[in-house]
Amino acid sequence: MKITASEVNKLRQSTGAGMMDCKKALVEAEGDFDKAVEVLRKKGQKVAANRADRDSSEGAALAKVNRDNTKGVVLSINCETDFVAKNDTYLTLANALADLALECDSLEDFLIAEFQGMKVAEKLTEQTGVIGEKIEIGGFKTLRAPYVGSYIHAGNKIATLVGLSTVIDNAAEVSKNVAMQAAAMNPIALNENGVDASIIEKEIEIAKDQLRQEGKPEAMLDNIAKGKMKRFFKDNTLVNQDYIKDSKISVAGYVKSVGDTEVTAFERVALG
Repeated sequence: MKITASEVNKLRQSTGAGMMDCKKALVEAEGDFDKAVEVLRKKGQKVAANRADRDSSEGAALAKVNRDNTKGVVLSINCETDFVAKNDTYLTLANALADLALECDSLEDFLIAEFQGMKVAEKLTEQTGVIGEKIEIGGFKTLRAPYVGSYIHAGNKIATLVGLSTVIDNAAEVSKNVAMQAAAMNPIALNENGVDASIIEKEIEIAKDQLRQEGKPEAMLDNIAKGKMKRFFKDNTLVNQDYIKDSKISVAGYVKSVGDTEVTAFERVALG
């Protein structure tokens, strides 16, 4: 049967699939639009199955914050190649998905949310067929606070959120600066209280082994190791790190110097 250009274009606009794929789908569906959409979805499922073991370390890491700056989301929409990740169509899709993610409280809720007439999980499968690469969610984190700020590193490689305890006049600037710190320095926790006990135990044992190799007496190891842990917390927890724009002060010191607020939490998502 004859398939018109307008029918092909309508299917293309709806699914993002290529012109020839849309035409073939319409022919197979005998001109039925809904059936043609299903044909393209099935194609996506086949491609997804074939590429399930592929590495999807490229893509776009994005941050979104609601209008009153009380909730934010960071997530990565992953693909296989940098070529696809930089494509305007892919970035448009990723940003639209991120806008929807802001309305969800968990990855599970996000994947079953309705997006362009189907669930997000189905859309990812469909786009795997359209693009020909594995498309998946690589990371998904939300944050709520009296004020939430965000930062996206150049090239959409890293996205971060920072929560402040109060709303101050320069909250946007302060939260962005701290979010940049989190992106650049990749802290493992907000402060020493947030570091997992297993990590602390491991670091103490590493410190003790180093001290033994230096010939330090066994009786002195605990106290010296505790001192080394102070340095570990300074290097690896956000509020204790040297502030990247002024190494003479800590991040906590910077925040305290600009207003009556403090950092309550952060989230970070990165590609790779």
